[in-house]
Amino acid sequence: MQVGEPTKAARVVVLGMGGTIAGRAERAGDNVGYDAGAVPVEDLAAGLPVLQGRNVSFEQVAQINSKDMRLADLQRLVDRARVHLADPSVQGIVVTHGTDTIEETAYLLQTLLAPAKPLVLTCAMRPATAVSPDGPQNLSDAVAVATEPGARGVVVVCAGRVHGPHEVAKQHPYRTDPFDSGDAGVIAQVEEGRVRRFRDWPVAARRTGRVEAFLRASAMPRVVWLSSHADAQAWPVRALLAASPEQRVQGIVVSGTGNASLHTELDAALREAEAAGVRVVIANRNGAPPVPYPQQPFADIDGLSPPKARWALTLDLLEA
Repeated sequence: MQVGEPTKAARVVVLGMGGTIAGRAERAGDNVGYDAGAVPVEDLAAGLPVLQGRNVSFEQVAQINSKDMRLADLQRLVDRARVHLADPSVQGIVVTHGTDTIEETAYLLQTLLAPAKPLVLTCAMRPATAVSPDGPQNLSDAVAVATEPGARGVVVVCAGRVHGPHEVAKQHPYRTDPFDSGDAGVIAQVEEGRVRRFRDWPVAARRTGRVEAFLRASAMPRVVWLSSHADAQAWPVRALLAASPEQRVQGIVVSGTGNASLHTELDAALREAEAAGVRVVIANRNGAPPVPYPQQPFADIDGLSPPKARWALTLDLLEA
């Protein structure tokens, strides 16, 4: 068998979540006015050369715009991914997903499942009906990563680049290569169906094992994400503290300016919240890990960006 030749016995599972990659517009030239998640996942893969001769199965988990992702959608995805990962006939999983919250889903899947097999999220910035859609190539590259010998963990594949779940962040609202992995850089690149790796595949996170609690939950702990900025004030925090007991916030992630610094008034209010039993964690507004300094007002969580720190804090509180 030649390198890169499909292995019929090993199965690839493609799970559809919707997103722009499955978007449909009324005009082929419209790359922004489309309905996300309108095209079934199996139709997206029709005719892709990379799938010829492979054992591939498809499952539609959701058909939504990822900006509207709900807990129930994520729970279904985590559950279905867990089931397929446990199947010895499955070599790897590909998930088609919207770009807006793909970085959150990637972090959540890696944290809860820490898969020994590749679980590859992919996406598109142009709908399936575009004159030149980017989804087919992204999906092809995702399959290449999902079938790469030795690959493991959750990654995001887009525009030929393979991003890690802890670093990936969407940095551009329109171009077809919208993601960046910061100082860590990408894990690999996909070039003509071959994976060229630069650093290690993702490893388990310290919150791994909380999958059962996540799947059982009817709602997540109340965690709010605030941001420091010029003229930031105390009233948003105090309004949260004044809420009724059933609506009361349990955690706050605050995005700091510069090196995770906070406006004095916001800092004071957050200290009141902490004294009242609310867990407060800090992240950098720019997404980079804060450099520890003596006056850092609150602890960060593993240097995570604000959206991922929100999930990390939520999972911490889930079993607190």
